[in-house]
Amino acid sequence: MKEILRHAREVIRIEAEAVQGLLDRLDENFVRAVEMLLACPGRAVITGIGKSGLVGRKIAATLTSTGTPATFLHPVEGLHGDLGMVTEKDVLLAISNSGETAEIINLLPIVKKIGVKIIGLTGGLTSTLAQNSQVVIDVGVEREACPLGLAPTSSTTATLVVGDALAVALMRQRKFGEKDFALFHPGGSLGERLALQVKDIMRPMADFPALSQESTVSEFIQAINRQGTDVALVLHPDGSLAGMITDRDLRRGEIGSPQFLSRVVGGLMNPDLPALEEGSSAAEAVRELMEKNLVALPVLDKEKRLKGLVTLRDILNRRNLKVF
Repeated sequence: MKEILRHAREVIRIEAEAVQGLLDRLDENFVRAVEMLLACPGRAVITGIGKSGLVGRKIAATLTSTGTPATFLHPVEGLHGDLGMVTEKDVLLAISNSGETAEIINLLPIVKKIGVKIIGLTGGLTSTLAQNSQVVIDVGVEREACPLGLAPTSSTTATLVVGDALAVALMRQRKFGEKDFALFHPGGSLGERLALQVKDIMRPMADFPALSQESTVSEFIQAINRQGTDVALVLHPDGSLAGMITDRDLRRGEIGSPQFLSRVVGGLMNPDLPALEEGSSAAEAVRELMEKNLVALPVLDKEKRLKGLVTLRDILNRRNLKVF
């Protein structure tokens, strides 16, 4: 058992070192590749064979789902008619660790004749692939995790990570947001998390106690116990929201002092609350609650009027909604 774990940890360590080594080699070529893909009026066409082909399929899927149209081209099928899907508007991402993979090399003259720009993902910086690419991204590794040094392991991991880096860099440059992501991911728990809106999970104001800023801590405790909540709204005389107070806010006071129950909630409440529109996504609500370390957030309607509250507890209690 110890030997098995030692070997497994060795593989993880070697592959982690391979990924870490990419950091120092990312340079202007990566930037040029992103700019080339951003300017591409067609699609990113990913090609590779064997394990590199499997990684290429994953890169194509990640690009497609994050706003960069992409497809996978098997190099052998490409030589037997599938090159018909490639146009001069496309950019080819060719994956070959050595840069001398015969099936990839055979594609290059035809692709160049079509007028396609080529990005090479390779460890062979002087290889045939590198020499025929407009941009070369170095995905070379010091060694494979395979004890024979033969099975693609560290090299495919490094390529996969660079593919993810390209996809995320493009996603950020395109300002691809949650609403865009939801459009491409309507199914499953991920689709529910992105499609579900705050108005679907919020609770109306009537579910929560409403206090004035002059209400006391004692009145707050009685009110939340009466309505079974851990949060109360604090309102101005005109009914607009002054702030919110939770049982967590009580910890900021001198709980053990005799005068504590007589303190007014206006001095303990949180007056600076971000608000969500009722059309915001549940994912956005979770992020806001977690980043601001809040238990609840006010929800506004289209006219910016207070509509209700969305609480972290209500979100977490949804059986089918996976928020993390």
